[in-house]
Amino acid sequence: MAQVEASTERVVAADPETVFDTLADYSGTRAKLLPEHFSEYEVREGGDGEGTLVHWKLQATSKRVRDCLLEVTEPSDGELVEKDRNSSMVTTWRVTPAGEGTSRVVVTSTWQGAGGIGGFFERTFAPKGLGRIYDAVLAKLAAEVEK
Repeated sequence: MAQVEASTERVVAADPETVFDTLADYSGTRAKLLPEHFSEYEVREGGDGEGTLVHWKLQATSKRVRDCLLEVTEPSDGELVEKDRNSSMVTTWRVTPAGEGTSRVVVTSTWQGAGGIGGFFERTFAPKGLGRIYDAVLAKLAAEVEK
């Protein structure tokens, strides 16, 4: 089994604190940022950054649905980490300054991929597909914070 990684980024016209607070607002704004690939969104504990436990289903393809139960931590300033209790997937959101009044948001997901031919296809196609899903999240984030 090899580690699989999907990553994408976007510069948004808002200060890092506003962007981070919006991403960390699981009980409010976060649900509005999710595209149609996400369903059954539910905050089970907390709701604002560190200590949040959130559930959703992620439909990456027409046949592949992940049931995700994510523990949220904030290991450093500007960083949210979502660890899935149901798999090896870890998603990290990093928000850093990108100039006057702008922020760079980088989202990276890693997980242990399957072996064999299935693993080959997963390593080849899953990062692109997940990248497109997170591009949609970042576009909605930009629309939310650039109001």
